[in-house]
Amino acid sequence: MRHCSTFALLFAASGTCLAQSGAVLYGIADAGIRYGKGLNAANAPTPGGTTPAVSSGINNTSRWGLRGQEDLGGGWQALYRLEGGLNLDTGSAAKSDKLFDRQAWVGLKSPLGSVTLGRQATLLADAIAPVDPLGIRYASFNPNVNITGLSNTAFGRHSFGQQYGSSGYADNFYRLDNMVKTSANLGPVVARAAYSFGEVAGATSPLSTWGGALTYQQAGLAVSGAVMRFRNRDNRSLDAATVGAAYKMDAWQFKANLGLNRADVGAGKSVRQSVISAGVSRQMAPDVLLTTAYYKVRRSATGHVDDGFQRAFAYLEKTLSPRSTLYLESDYTTWQGDAAGVTGTRANDRKGMGLTLGLMHKF
Repeated sequence: MRHCSTFALLFAASGTCLAQSGAVLYGIADAGIRYGKGLNAANAPTPGGTTPAVSSGINNTSRWGLRGQEDLGGGWQALYRLEGGLNLDTGSAAKSDKLFDRQAWVGLKSPLGSVTLGRQATLLADAIAPVDPLGIRYASFNPNVNITGLSNTAFGRHSFGQQYGSSGYADNFYRLDNMVKTSANLGPVVARAAYSFGEVAGATSPLSTWGGALTYQQAGLAVSGAVMRFRNRDNRSLDAATVGAAYKMDAWQFKANLGLNRADVGAGKSVRQSVISAGVSRQMAPDVLLTTAYYKVRRSATGHVDDGFQRAFAYLEKTLSPRSTLYLESDYTTWQGDAAGVTGTRANDRKGMGLTLGLMHKF
């Protein structure tokens, strides 16, 4: 009982400190009961059979964070954000080696734009956010997040297999360390530029990244695009680009996007990937939203058979309160070439489907 009282006192004190400092504690808790056929609990292809599971982040990635800002006068603000991913099904952190794997930055903001420094999402991630047909739902299984945004370039029998940029991981470059990102507000247009330091001793180019982006938003129309170049430790390049559009008309919204990237993975060897996506959403009622999306992924790599996959999604969401949403999700994937891969000596099923009933709460 004494321990409980002490915990309550510390929690109340921390809340007071947060309020006094202008910090906001926020997050998303998202989990669902999922049934997969031809897919395991991590959504990798299997030789067959079904897999029931409790999964985290089927709608929005579960996370927690702290954010805050301070008015400096003259329209200027100092601001920061610290954010880490969570696996609600196990209670573990999304990345065991980083407390704030999603965001950790500080910056200045004015009416003309902003500048931020730290671990941040890339310009590719920023560009696809307003035009992804799923609205960045199901990030771990969303081809625009995985392939266009480069959060997971490994599938089938091969991958890039190395680190480009300062992400700290092979085959995952959605967020980068050591990044300086700037933005300029030009009426309905926002221009962005970013540079990430590779921090390799005695060299400036290896593991560095740079890029630019433009977004136009006005009267229900959004057009967004970005280009970036990443370097690996051997100074080989990964070039990536994305462009997309979204249009909202009454209860309907239409979105489409094209993502392209090419990686120099070795002497005379390269990997090329493309993602074409489109989707429609409709507000069926004030508290009911239907979202559908289709993705077509193609990959060609030196020394490998051309492969890829097609994936379709449907989400039906019921708003229970301003913070809580009940949802039903379904997906269907067909693999081409060697993309399904093998499990041991057995070829994996070339088709996979999933169905999820989940609840998302924001705090």
